This record gives sequence, C-alpha cells and structure tokens, in this order.
Amino acid sequence: MRRWLRGWFIVWVALRYGLDELVLSGFRHPMLASLRRLVTVGRNLSAPRGKRLREALERLGPIFVKFGQVLSTRRDLLPPDIADELARLQDRVPPFPTEVAIATIERAFGRPLDAVFATFEREPVASASIAQVHFATLRDGREVAVKVLRPNMLPVIEKDLALMRTMAGWLERLSHDGRRLKPREVVAEFDKYLHDELDLVREASNAAQLRRNMAGLNLVLIPEMYWDHCRSDVLVMERMRGVPISQVQRLREAGVDIRQLARDGVTIFFTQVFRDGFFHADMHPGNIQVSLEPETFGRYISLDFGIVGTLTQFDKEYLAQNFTAFFRRDYKRVAELHIESGWVPAGTRVDELEAAIRAVCEPYFDRPLKDISLGLVLMRLFQTSRRFNVEIQPQLVLLQKTLLNIEGLGRELDPDLDLWSTAKPFLERWMLEQVGPKKFWSQLKAEAPHYARLVPELPRLLHGYLRQRPTDLRSEIDRLVQEQRRTQRLLMMVIYVLFGFVAGLMAMQWWLRMRLW
Repeated sequence: MRRWLRGWFIVWVALRYGLDELVLSGFRHPMLASLRRLVTVGRNLSAPRGKRLREALERLGPIFVKFGQVLSTRRDLLPPDIADELARLQDRVPPFPTEVAIATIERAFGRPLDAVFATFEREPVASASIAQVHFATLRDGREVAVKVLRPNMLPVIEKDLALMRTMAGWLERLSHDGRRLKPREVVAEFDKYLHDELDLVREASNAAQLRRNMAGLNLVLIPEMYWDHCRSDVLVMERMRGVPISQVQRLREAGVDIRQLARDGVTIFFTQVFRDGFFHADMHPGNIQVSLEPETFGRYISLDFGIVGTLTQFDKEYLAQNFTAFFRRDYKRVAELHIESGWVPAGTRVDELEAAIRAVCEPYFDRPLKDISLGLVLMRLFQTSRRFNVEIQPQLVLLQKTLLNIEGLGRELDPDLDLWSTAKPFLERWMLEQVGPKKFWSQLKAEAPHYARLVPELPRLLHGYLRQRPTDLRSEIDRLVQEQRRTQRLLMMVIYVLFGFVAGLMAMQWWLRMRLW
C-alpha cells in the first residue's frame, strides 16, 4: 500500500509541475501537440520548464535529486536552460533549519554546541540531497567543516527503493531486454550505496582511504577527518579553501591552466580506477573545487565521499585490456575479451561482434571531446549489446556513472580535450606494470608471510607423507628419477643449441670482419 501511495504521489508531482507537458513538448507529431494542449488546460505552467523540473525533483526526494545531479553534467544532451537549473541541485538544495542541525549535533556528541565548537556559522555553506555543511572552529582553534545528515532520511529512501524494486521486477517479467539489464541487481547496488551514504562514519573512512591512496600523486587534495568528532549523523573534517570547478572564468583569471586541469582530472580518475580499484563515484561539479593557495595552486579538491566504487583485480585487468584494445583500435581483441569474460554467449562469432563494435567506435577516434558524445556512444553500444545478448554487469554501474561525470567535467573545462589520447599512455603503462618485474616483486612480497609459515612445516609434512605411503614410494622415486633424466636431456639439448647459435654468430662476425678487411 505504501508503494502504491508513493507511486500516486510521484504521478501527482509530475502533473503538479507539468512534467507531462515537458515530455510531450519534445514531440512534433500533430496528435501529440493536440494532446499537450489538452492536458495543460486549467493549469498554470508559466514558470520556466527548467525550474519546474528542478522543483519537482526536489519535492520527490533525495533519490530524484541525485538523478538530476547526474543529468546536470550532460550539457551535450540537455537544453542550456534545463542544464543550468539542474546544476542548482549540486549544492543548492533548500537547507533544513539550523536549529534542527544544532539539535542533531548536540544529540550526537551528548554536549552543548559551545562545548564542542568555539564558533559555529549558522548559515549552511552548502546543502545537498543527503546532508548540509556548516563552517565552524574547534575549541583548539582548528577550522573545520561540519556535515550534518538530513533528518528522517531513511523512511523516504526506503519508500523510493521499494517502488524501484517493484518497477524492476515488472521490467524483468515484461521485457527480454529488461532481464538482460539485471534491473533488480542494479537497484540492489543503488540500495547499498544509498544506505552507505547515510552513515557518515563510513564516508569518513572512504575519505581516509582516498587520502592515503592519493598522497603521492600531488594532483588532488582530500580533507583530513577528525575522528574524535565523527558520528554516524555528524562528520567533522578539515576545512578546505577553493573555487568551485564550475567557475571556469574565475579560475582562468586566477592563472589556472584550464587545459592541464582537464588532463589532470582524467589522470586522477584512471589512477583511482586502475591502480587502486577504489574511486570517488560522485564527481559532479558540486563536489569538486580547485585550490588557489600558493603551496597547492591548481590542485583539485575532492569533497563528499558518501559514494565510492570498488573493482576487483579481475575487473581492473579486464577493463584495462578493453580500454587498451579500444585505444589501439584492436576491435577483434575487444570482441574476444567479451567472449572470454562470459559477457556474451560462448557461441558468438568473433568476426561479427568485432564488426559491430568497429561500426560503433571507429567514427569517434581522433576527434576532440566537443565533437564526441559518450552518451551517444554508450547508447549505440547498448543497441549492439542487445543484438548479441550482452549481460550488463551491475558492479560496473557506478563506474559508468562516474565516467559520464568525468566527460561532463572535461567538456566544461576543455572542449578540445582528446579523452582517448590522454588516457592511452596511462593505461599502457599500467598494463606493463601488471606483467613486469615490479608486479612480480610486489606479489612475491605479498605472498612472503604465507611462505614463511609454510617452509618450517615442510620437514614434518614430508616425514608424515613418507610414513603414510611406504608401498608406493619406490615407484614414485623411479618416476621422479625418470623425469629428472628427461629434464636433464632437454636442458643439455637447449645448451647445445644455444652454444651452436653463439658459435655461429661469432663465426659470421669473423667472416664479415675478414671480408671488410
């Protein structure tokens, strides 16, 4: 019953803010135009369409606000007026009362506000879908940012997630494509990340991990978490000073190299994904600033770590091989990787899949980012994947979302950025590190504790084996001796061949020297 009530509420909000008119206005068919005029009779829809869409998403709650945040980064897919209005969702969601925030802080710490902070700014500096942020000063003088969770968030999210589960079940039952997209698994992933975002201690641990990972890169700053003041609904962190990355003109006037900034963003993303397998998965412009301080001038500042993505070693290697094959235009290898991973049926013809992928990707190489829509590429790849029954992997949904954020960010900073050529050297270097001596040495060090425990046990294990298998011992020793003799003969053959090869080279060099002399 609650799900049905929530569904009717969503329909009411859509009608209240004229979203049906917004959808119908995108069609030019005369019948649909007549329907649009009919449904708008008696309703006041004089407000701009972008404002109506933003207010509807705010009224529907945090899940829909996050949807609008993702849309706001895709200015290539949206009209400018709608994109500008949705950008207000990134850090200008209407705040909740400061008295509620103060009550939450005092309840979390069990002390009055003045006993925790020397100063506390009542006006929030940012307000998002999940929480809002106030600047403050600790009693010891450290300047901090205090993030406070919105009250009564869990019941609202549970209602929306329950509705999404119901819709995902319908999609799987009614559509073959729906089953292939695994909507219920995708909703389960979304459920997990949303609940993680409601625990600010988890967010603090995500930030601490990213801060350690990025320490040696010197491209991004991540605030320090003050663990003595972190609770599940209140988070206290180092105050960061920077300019929002969306204010490109201000950054340019300050002397920031905007093109280098765009390339650094790509480097940060690929480093987090392929080197660490742990990446910031909510990289919309509201969560990114740029430092203008002299000692850190031009570096990124990352904020809001409620949603992070993780990849296994298999996922990283598979994706890196796919990207590298794409950049080299080795579409046959891309097709082979899809079949080897089990993403497409084993009986799929490699040449047919190769031709389909080539037709999608080839037109987009050697073109600047302003001429490429990654959304269009993904849509065409989806059409191709439907033809070949490719199974969508739920664990990669966050990566796809973040990649779209990165593209939107790159388009804002440097429309001429060549995403392919910027990422290709990094991925090729990473692939070499995975098969080179550095990787072998790191794996050897990782396994060293296991070997250290195993080696002292070997004599006891060997003694126990010999005592338990006396009857088979002679035959096994004979087999070992035969294998050893066979190995020795093979080794001697290899040595003779190498000796003959070296001798031949020396003889050839002597003959050439004699001829030249």
